[in-house]
Amino acid sequence: MHDIRAIRDNPDAFDAALARRGVSPVSSQILALDDARRAKIHAAETAKAGQNRASKEVGAAKGRGDEAEFERLRALVAEKKAEIARLNDEAQAEDEALRQLLLTIPNLPADDVPAGTSEDDNVEIKRHGTPRQFNYAPKEHYELPAVQDGMDFEVAAKLSGSRFVVLSGGVARLHRALAQFMLDTHVEEHGLTETMTPVLVREEAMYGTGQLPKFGEDSYQTTTGWWLIPTAEVTLTNLVADAMIEASYLPRRYVADTQCFRSEAGSAGRDTSGMLRQHQFEKVEMVSVTHPDESDAEQQRMLGCAEAILEKLGLPYRTMLLCAGDMGAGARRTYDIEVWLPGQDRYREISSVSTCGDYQARRMNARFRPEGGAKPEFVHTLNGSGLAVGRTLIAVLENGQEEDGSVTLPEVLHGYLGGRNRLSATGELIRD
Repeated sequence: MHDIRAIRDNPDAFDAALARRGVSPVSSQILALDDARRAKIHAAETAKAGQNRASKEVGAAKGRGDEAEFERLRALVAEKKAEIARLNDEAQAEDEALRQLLLTIPNLPADDVPAGTSEDDNVEIKRHGTPRQFNYAPKEHYELPAVQDGMDFEVAAKLSGSRFVVLSGGVARLHRALAQFMLDTHVEEHGLTETMTPVLVREEAMYGTGQLPKFGEDSYQTTTGWWLIPTAEVTLTNLVADAMIEASYLPRRYVADTQCFRSEAGSAGRDTSGMLRQHQFEKVEMVSVTHPDESDAEQQRMLGCAEAILEKLGLPYRTMLLCAGDMGAGARRTYDIEVWLPGQDRYREISSVSTCGDYQARRMNARFRPEGGAKPEFVHTLNGSGLAVGRTLIAVLENGQEEDGSVTLPEVLHGYLGGRNRLSATGELIRD
């Protein structure tokens, strides 16, 4: 949601910022609705003043026995009352039309976000680790002998359809170990508060973080009206919806491991093999709620938290600053972390870390009270994957694969696997 006062003050700058995202100018439409709304409010206030004057005169006319003037004034009062009701209804309709329009407009990119229209225009800012050199052609994760009995897409298709998977045995335990390792690291080393939230939410929560109204087709809604969360960003960010927070309470830093659900509308034909793009997946999500002055520094801190997981796992990655045309609608600035997948011979996204400024806070009415009694302000919200568990599993499998079909596992996971350090070619967790 955008500040209407900022649009009134500088509509050209508003349109110019949206143009960087490839969005057509919209300030004139916004201001037309705003002017109509304000005009109706002013007219209602003027009519109310007339009603009040006539009401005072009614009693005087009655007192002096001027029946004709009394009836005229009484009719005028009734007329003004009806006019006020009509104008208030029209103002409310204009206000709702303005609100609905503002809800569909994406966030404005930060000044340091590079120009561009697609992922080809994103800027690499960091590269960590050197991809392993294989003396054979590395396989993709779903082709590895070690996962053939533990990663079943056919059974999942019978249960649920395409883009689902059933994990079992050593692969399932490895997946669970990854999630536990991520949570432990974020809680014990990064100071995040572990949180367990629902995966079904009210419509208001989806509006609050920007999934609705424009991107409803990307998510699933139940017949009872609940929505399945596409990410725990929805629940964690909405923890402060409609809240007035004391400044001393900030920042709030949350982390949750949840199932996530996405319809993947518009992605037909993309990454349909394996686990890379699923309708149901598990993700460890980080959310921070901060003072506006601290949000840029907080984004860098969150980025470091996500990168640390990959570094502890020994996985090569690169960090990209997304261009204006490739960011999600709610973001002011986004960094993507891409992990190296030798089976695909390319880097693939495994985390996005975004700052939203006050865009989500305005939608959720999430404010804080500055110290010293100053006027309440909107908080800033940030979110980031820390990490997508399934994609991390893919990266661990592909980067640790051996020519005999087994997988060597990262040292940091051994304690979560009972000391086992390898996934055998038959899918068993073993200790060498």
